[in-house]
Amino acid sequence: MELRKNIDKVLAYFLVTIMGIMVLNVLWQVFSRFLLGSPSSFTDELARYLMIWVGILGAAYVSGKNLHVAIDVLPKRFSEATQKKLQLIVHWLVILFSLGALVIGGSRLVYITHVLDQHSPALQVPLSLVYLVIPISGVLIIYYKISDLLKD
Repeated sequence: MELRKNIDKVLAYFLVTIMGIMVLNVLWQVFSRFLLGSPSSFTDELARYLMIWVGILGAAYVSGKNLHVAIDVLPKRFSEATQKKLQLIVHWLVILFSLGALVIGGSRLVYITHVLDQHSPALQVPLSLVYLVIPISGVLIIYYKISDLLKD
């Protein structure tokens, strides 16, 4: 559990840092557009990529904290034993989705954009770095769900 707490702390710090950079970036864009009359060329793109990272890594963080949105009207009507079984099924479905879509699919996307040497238009950042958050988030979600399974 100590490893999980450390991962939570690092992930939370990283998310707060990204959000801070995103706020400063958007403030700079507003300042340069309306006060200087010449908008920065990179701010839209940087805000978009930072939002991708915050959204996808934030999903992993929330999954680890078990704070994601859930509709629990039906499961609450079941017995406690059935609720545990349903929770086990949900954890395994999340693990399978994370493995297939996020880790494998995301890794393929990163690989393809790396091989094709695709770069963003304004920042000239390799798009493989932008998409790298997908498999990272998938691995984190899998870790969190396996940790939850072992805890129960």
